Amino acid sequence: MLKFTAFLLWTSFTLGALISLLQADETPKAPTGAQAMPKPMTPGGKWPKGSMERPRPVVVSPSTSSAPESAGQPPSDAIVLFGGNDLDQWESQKNKDTPAPWKVENGWFQIVPGTGAIVTKQKFADMQIHVEWATPAEVNGNSQGRGNSGFFIDGHPEIQVLDSFDNDTYPDGQAAAVYNNYPPLVNASRGPGQWQTYDIIYEAPYFGPDKQMIRPARYTVFHNGILAHHALEVSGTAVECSISLQDHGNPIRYRNLWVRPLKGYDGEPLR
Repeated sequence: MLKFTAFLLWTSFTLGALISLLQADETPKAPTGAQAMPKPMTPGGKWPKGSMERPRPVVVSPSTSSAPESAGQPPSDAIVLFGGNDLDQWESQKNKDTPAPWKVENGWFQIVPGTGAIVTKQKFADMQIHVEWATPAEVNGNSQGRGNSGFFIDGHPEIQVLDSFDNDTYPDGQAAAVYNNYPPLVNASRGPGQWQTYDIIYEAPYFGPDKQMIRPARYTVFHNGILAHHALEVSGTAVECSISLQDHGNPIRYRNLWVRPLKGYDGEPLR
């Protein structure tokens, strides 16, 4: 009796499996030549979501942090404008093709008052900029007469360099201001003699085929890691720009100055 019962169970299981296979085989098939539904596209409509064909981002070794006594290392894809030893990437602004006349010492360089501004030999379009600067530790003067210099993306407004630690002046003329245009969102100044940082994103103005401006130049500025300006539209039509540093008669020091040319997603131009 037990053997007969087991036989019936095995027979039922086998028949059930065969019926399932036959039913599966009868499932309607897509007509010959039919295509699979396309994958949804990422923004811009060029690449399907999850595409393995999409270009990989460039690998970049990140920068390292600076310390009061020494500058950090730039990222691996940076163009170094001052690495601590010389001003070979710079020249005098008022005497073109002559060496930058400022003093280089101990990993930094310093304005020699009265010698005039210095300017990079290279020009750059869309870029990320890092610069460190320090006003004199010994305080002399006040307002605009105290630790004054300026950072220029030539053809566009100045980003002010000034000792703005416990030093009142007009708001659109203090440290990190877009000079005579916009004050910074906050005053993030460190004390006299301490190293400070600007991290700047410059987006060049964008022109259409008819040479009409579609979008003005934009600045995003961080002062000591704190946002001072965000995607601020500024005047000027220059696309590729040199960088210059102002001699305002004060012995400001600079160090660790580098630039990263920028592209958009998938290596496309930044827009």
